Parts: sequence; structure tokens; C-alpha cells
Amino acid sequence: METTQSDVKRVMHSIIQRIATGPDLSKDISREEAYLGTRAIIENQIDPVQAGIYFIALRMKRETQDENRGVLDAVVATTRRATAAVDEVVDIGDPYDGYNRCLPAAPFLGPLLAECGVAAVAHGLDRVGPKYGVTARHVLAAAGLAVDLSPAAAAQRLADPAVGWAYLDQAQYNPALHELVSLRARMVKRQVLTTVEVLAKPIVGRKKTHFITGYVHKPYPPIYADLARQAGFDSALIVRGVEGGVIPSLRQAGKAYYYRDRDAEGEIELAIDPAALGIQQDVRAVPFPPGLPVREAEDEIAIALDVPATAKAAAEAGRAALQGAKGPTYDSLVLGASLILHHVGRATTLAEAAAQVRAVLDSGRAAQRVK
Repeated sequence: METTQSDVKRVMHSIIQRIATGPDLSKDISREEAYLGTRAIIENQIDPVQAGIYFIALRMKRETQDENRGVLDAVVATTRRATAAVDEVVDIGDPYDGYNRCLPAAPFLGPLLAECGVAAVAHGLDRVGPKYGVTARHVLAAAGLAVDLSPAAAAQRLADPAVGWAYLDQAQYNPALHELVSLRARMVKRQVLTTVEVLAKPIVGRKKTHFITGYVHKPYPPIYADLARQAGFDSALIVRGVEGGVIPSLRQAGKAYYYRDRDAEGEIELAIDPAALGIQQDVRAVPFPPGLPVREAEDEIAIALDVPATAKAAAEAGRAALQGAKGPTYDSLVLGASLILHHVGRATTLAEAAAQVRAVLDSGRAAQRVK
């Protein structure tokens, strides 16, 4: 039966009445209600005030597993998707709100993995809270690369043997969801879209699609693993990374959680020791270069940062690392790519994967994929 505008408004009215009644009286909603409410917001059928109340109330009472699933259902249902003409795709969901404490190296995992024989897609957007940091889009645009591809064009790049990777922006794969960026800014606080948007899965492989993401806080690995299964990812690797990204600290032991069989229950913990992979660094991540200009911070979370200048510095460091230049960016790419190659079965051990990655970086061949 077709849902009318009045039906949608009644559903949202009922949802808000239940979820926004304080810490003791708020009630959970079903997966179907979370789907209907979120999809109506994405499709601009709900007043922005009510939309803001909906997201903040869910966060204040803490989202349930079914509520997270329902929100994800709405994001997946409204996403424009393409299938790449390759058997397997690695989907890299780095933080959409970017980095503001280090130079991001992850934007260059795509060409590196492609040179290692693994098709990869990264996705993100230009600017969103709570950090408003340097994103993959900023870095790749500073490197002169295409950041406004359609899903079909991105899929074609993955299938091109000379390229093998792509960046896909949310404005292209889900423009309606992207329209909510301004509303999210007015809400100030992190909410459920920040969690689920990285699982939109805009590009898939013919046989398998592998999800790679990062986290900071301990509760998130099982949340992401459950959502990855719900989104249909064949496997998932969830890394405790610097600033919530997909690359762990360069100077201390870390961990990740993964599943390789979507039907299997639970996740397996993976210990990560950079020193065991030959990485000896005094820094956790790629530091800002001396003299980097800053701008006035918008708030206490959005650290003072000149985004264009920082993106340019990250682009230069990434290109140099792909040409074999040693340093923190090189080591970050070794660590991140080794985890992914091992996860998708291209190496039996992390040490073996690291040797493969170093051979590619030292050859400079991956740099040819960013022209």
C-alpha cells in the first residue's frame, strides 16, 4: 500500500512522542519505523525541526541495534549503486568528517591496493561535523584527481586495469542524504548518520565486496560488524585507527576486529604490532609539516586548521610515498595496506603482506595510478 504524506507525518509524530520523553520514559522504535522515519527525512518529507529532534532524541536515549539497522536500511535504499566489472571490491569507509590532528595517508590506499591487484573504492564528502577536518576529497582534489565521478564512472575506473581504484563522493551516490549536511551542522552533535553513512556500499564487486573502516571507542566494532552484515558486505575489517581512521598508530600495538564470512557469528580480534612489520616510528601518524598555516576554529572539536594547505601537504606526502619516499606516510601506507591485503586473503601473514606492499612502493609503480 502506498504511503501518503499524511501517513509519513503521523509516523514521525508518533516516533518523536516516544523517543523524546526523557532519560527514563523514552521508548525504542522498531527497525521499520527507523527506516520509515529516516527515509522520509532523506527524501525531504519531514520538517527540519522534527528531523533534528528525531536524530538528537535517538542519540540521547542511545540507538538500539534495530534502530541502527533501520537508519542504515534507509541510507542503503536511497543510494545510487553500481557494480564494477571485477570480482572483488574493497570498500574503504574512512571518517567522513576527516582528520584534524595529522596528515591523512589513507586517501592513497586506493592506488596502492590497485597496484597490488585489489580494486578499491574510497568514499566521503567535502565537509561535515563534528570535526570538519581534512577529508579524502580534499586530499585527492589537491592532488589533481577526479572527486566528482558518478557511481557508474567510478565503477569503470575500478575495472580499468591501468587505474583500478576510485573516489566517490556522497553528493554523487546519495545526493538527498548529502543535502542533510547543513541540518547536521545545526544539530552540532554527532548522531546516527555519522555512524551508518560509511556503510552505503555505492560500488560492489561481481562476487564479493569487503568493508574496511576504523573506530576509536570500544563499543563500535560489534556495531559496525552487525551493520556491515546487514548492508550485505561479504567481509569486514574494523580497525582501531588514528582519529577513527583505517590506519592504526605507527608507534604502539593496536587491534582490529574482522569477519570473513557474513553468515558467521561474532568477530575475531586481530593484534597489530607495527614493530613486527619493520615499522619504527616515534610518531603515531603523519605529523603536520612545520609552518603549516592555521585558521580560526569553529568550536572546540573543529581544531584550528587550514584545510586547503593541509590537504596540499597530505597530497604531496602521499605522492612522494607512492614513489618510494620513506617516512611516516610511507609507513602508514605499509601498515594500512598490509592489514587489507591480509584480510582479503592476498597474503597469509601480515609480514608477508608488508613485504608485498613495500615492494610496490619502492618500485614507484603505484604512483602511475594517480596521474
